[in-house]
Amino acid sequence: MKNIKLSIAVIIVLTVFSLTLQQSCRQGKNKSEQTNTSFVFKEKLSDYGFFKGKLNNLIPQEGVLPYELSTPLFSDYTVKDRFIVLPQGKPIEYASHGPLDFPDSTIIVKNFSYINVQGQKIVIETRLLVKDPADHNWKVMNYLWNAEQTEAVKHIRGAKLAITLVDNFGNKHTTNYMVPNTNDCKRCHNNSSKLMPIGPKARNLNVVRSGDTINQLARWSSKGLLKNMPDLKNIEQLPVWTDTEKYSIEERARAYLDINCAHCHTKGGDAFNTGLFLGYEENTPAHLGVDKAPVSAGGGAGGLNFDIIPGDSKHSILLYRMNSTEPGTAMPELARSIIHKEGVDLIRQWIDNMPRRK
Repeated sequence: MKNIKLSIAVIIVLTVFSLTLQQSCRQGKNKSEQTNTSFVFKEKLSDYGFFKGKLNNLIPQEGVLPYELSTPLFSDYTVKDRFIVLPQGKPIEYASHGPLDFPDSTIIVKNFSYINVQGQKIVIETRLLVKDPADHNWKVMNYLWNAEQTEAVKHIRGAKLAITLVDNFGNKHTTNYMVPNTNDCKRCHNNSSKLMPIGPKARNLNVVRSGDTINQLARWSSKGLLKNMPDLKNIEQLPVWTDTEKYSIEERARAYLDINCAHCHTKGGDAFNTGLFLGYEENTPAHLGVDKAPVSAGGGAGGLNFDIIPGDSKHSILLYRMNSTEPGTAMPELARSIIHKEGVDLIRQWIDNMPRRK
């Protein structure tokens, strides 16, 4: 009788163990399947649920994090509304160089709008950059807004839109705004054959957002959205290129070139072969273009001989290309169809203030 009871107990234990093991395997399989499932872009922007109320008001839902950059990229005087959507319970890892280390399934949302002659804000496009949990790589997709401003639909091919906008100084500009195709996006965001975010680096984010009173990195850290952040005073800050009181012409010019040009003009970037490196941390004069002959500019150099001639912006290729909208000459060659007069003036001052050759 005792042996029978013992046998029954052993059978029960083995059965429970077997069921537990099967359930664990199923959970592990499901978890593995979840991890290895590629992100699929939705057809419409509204399908993501990023915003509440009227879609074109771009009012973020709880958990959709707005952010700003100290010096933003110039894109035809467009207004940009930027947001980050983090997966639940997964914070950003601080990185002192390059973009912050975002967790898998992060979505970076960038909206481009313009102010029309009636003073209305018109949203043109929304770009999504997603860190795919399947392979940990970034993927990009564009959404084009309809004329009614009620929806944006997935758009891969790019587009050319005739618009008239008003810039920050009240000046009117009529242009063909270029909505990039996904391959164009990949060119600018490419580094060593991998897509990467451009703007959200610690030094670019080390500012107080408009309407706020607390540094946005400090706020994220206090909310547990950013981990391992050092003391704020130990974090570099990219100069605000428009701040003439706090920063010198050189600091402002270098910040402007960093955000507008350095994503391509860097090691591993799309313009790596030019030998022109325009990151803010670059200190070698020749790498910045000083007395450097162009490598691959061709006719885009306008017959000029050096990227930068100190004290002589008029004969410097860098300024010549910034001051053009001609295909094959204009730099940056993507993301703008209008000459950024204020940016050109800043780079002109920077070059002209350099000590001339002896």
